[in-house]
Amino acid sequence: MKVQKVEFSGSMADAAAPFPGSLPQVAFSGRSNVGKSSLINVLLQRTRKKLAHVSGRPGKTQLLNFYRVNDQFFLVDLPGFGFARAPKPVRDGWKKLVEDYLARPDGPRGAVHLLDIRHDPTEGDREMLDYLTGLALPTLVVLTKVDKVTKTHRVRRVKAITKALGLDPEQVVEFSSLTGEGREDLLGAVEGLVGPPPAEGGEMPEGEATEGEGAGLEDEDGAPEDEGDAPEDRGDAPEDGGKAPEGESLELDGESPDPAVAP
Repeated sequence: MKVQKVEFSGSMADAAAPFPGSLPQVAFSGRSNVGKSSLINVLLQRTRKKLAHVSGRPGKTQLLNFYRVNDQFFLVDLPGFGFARAPKPVRDGWKKLVEDYLARPDGPRGAVHLLDIRHDPTEGDREMLDYLTGLALPTLVVLTKVDKVTKTHRVRRVKAITKALGLDPEQVVEFSSLTGEGREDLLGAVEGLVGPPPAEGGEMPEGEATEGEGAGLEDEDGAPEDEGDAPEDRGDAPEDGGKAPEGESLELDGESPDPAVAP
């Protein structure tokens, strides 16, 4: 897949709200500091003018954020979990938002769940993967920040995480936002879920994306997420069509940034 066109199409704070279009969707999930925003920017080749915001403070994503890619599919960026500072009722509301969205019959065709290769899966990671399994939703696991470990340690970590989660090795992609390693493999897997792009001159699906939105979405401080270790997504999206009120902070778990090693 060659990424030629990307637009931010809107945000949702209500899982029952209308989608910004009828294109197929792929959901991206992961902990707040797993490197999700950096991965999305590299995957969609938006490394100069950031599409997904990057910062040094985790837990900024509050909404379901839709990015329209090649007029072919929506990449849906889910709120990152971990580092919970919001009250439990707010965290429960976030969890319901994500779960209700994933369970929609017209929801995503598959999910991509991110794990930091340096740490074992947390309880929150396991809960997410169990939920996706219960929905029978095709799921790919991406191990991020592979450039931060030695080759020998990397091999051991991939084997350990794959075994701990009971994954098929073909479900696992190793990714580096620094070098771009794994980008083509991930794009190929996503295209396998959503199908080929529409034929040139073909009829476009209903629900056109908002034109021009996201074109100027830049990282304010310019710091790479792999250095700050925390994504800051579009928590400040406009408030129309099911969008969340400003100031809302939605987190799931309170895991520490360096979880204990799983048995």
